[in-house]
Amino acid sequence: MGGFGLAIIIPAYREAHSIERVARAAAAYGGLIVVDDCSPDDTGELAERAGAAVVRNPHNLGYDGTLSRGFEEAARRGFTHAVSMDADGEHDPATLAEFRRLLLEERVPLVLGVRPRKARLSEIVMGWYVRWRFGANDILCGMKGYDLTLWHANGGFDHTNSIGTELALNSLRRGAAFRQVRVPGVPRQDAPRFDRRLRANFRIFGALLKAIGQDVLHLRQA
Repeated sequence: MGGFGLAIIIPAYREAHSIERVARAAAAYGGLIVVDDCSPDDTGELAERAGAAVVRNPHNLGYDGTLSRGFEEAARRGFTHAVSMDADGEHDPATLAEFRRLLLEERVPLVLGVRPRKARLSEIVMGWYVRWRFGANDILCGMKGYDLTLWHANGGFDHTNSIGTELALNSLRRGAAFRQVRVPGVPRQDAPRFDRRLRANFRIFGALLKAIGQDVLHLRQA
């Protein structure tokens, strides 16, 4: 499986309605790793049926912990690059072709997805800050691509519960070159699996404060 070079990492919790369709489409572009965060439905079984390597969390780890396990598994299997994407169908799997081209052919170390719209006020505010600071338009988009040397340099994917932003932000602080890719998709109609709206807004504002704190520390040390 590691022979693909590119791992597609999908965190999943209670996504039985969509995971098989998403996994089958994504598997055309790389080695597929689905991390099942203790789903009470048959998310994991359906992902396996679609050809994914399934990692099952021993207990519920949440979004960042689930992604961290996916990156660890990708590194263990010998992949050199990885793209994260959502399990609910909001990210069009066909977009993986451009991520793959930029990562493996053009050797861009960091590829950031940009969604058509941001769903919450907190996302808009964090988006303004990160765009001003680094020029990246949608740091909270769950579809991101990495050369795994960035993961090694960061000592892992996440240490601060950053809603999937720590590795990308720390890579930008270290001067990593990046490209952005428009990520079309259909917004989900039900509540997000990993966070409800009010809690998600609090978490995003918390991640923004952590990012600002890290930026201040980084600039002081420069």
